[in-house]
Amino acid sequence: MLVLILGLIIVLLDQLTKLWVRTSFIYGGDPQAVIPGFFNLVYVRNEGAAWGMFGGQMPALIILSIVVLILLAVYHRKVLNPTPDHRIALGLMIGGICGNLIDRIRVGWVTDFLDFHLGACHWPSFNVADSAICIAVGIYLLSSLWHTRHPLKSSANESK
Repeated sequence: MLVLILGLIIVLLDQLTKLWVRTSFIYGGDPQAVIPGFFNLVYVRNEGAAWGMFGGQMPALIILSIVVLILLAVYHRKVLNPTPDHRIALGLMIGGICGNLIDRIRVGWVTDFLDFHLGACHWPSFNVADSAICIAVGIYLLSSLWHTRHPLKSSANESK
C-alpha cells in the first residue's frame, strides 16, 4: 500500500507542477530566479531521456518506460527487501517513471523546470519525476549496502 500511495503522490505532484509550468511560463523564456546565481525556474521541453539523451526517440522511450514498469511489477520481490526503505524506493521509482511517461504520451515531450547552476557549472533542467527516480536509485543503492539479507546478496551466497 505504501508503494501505491507514494507512487500516486509523486505522479500528482509531478503532473501538477508541470501543468503549472506549462501554463505560467513561456517556453524557452528567461529563467525566473528563485535563488539568484543558484536556482531558477524555467520551461524546457525534453524530447529525450535524462539530459536530453536519445532525443527524437519518443516511441522507444515510451516502450522502455512501460517495459521497466512491467519488470518492476513482476520482479520487485526478487531484487527488493520488504523493508520500508526499499518500498519507498519502489514507490518513488514507479511514480517518477509514470509521471514522465504521462508527459511523453500526452504532450510528446517531458516538461523540465528545475534549473540549478553554480558559477560556470550548470546542471541540466529536470522535474519532480526525475528527482523521484534519482532519489529512489540512491535509496536503493545505499540501503543495499547495509541490508545483510539483500535478495541479490543471498542469491550470490547460495550459489557458492
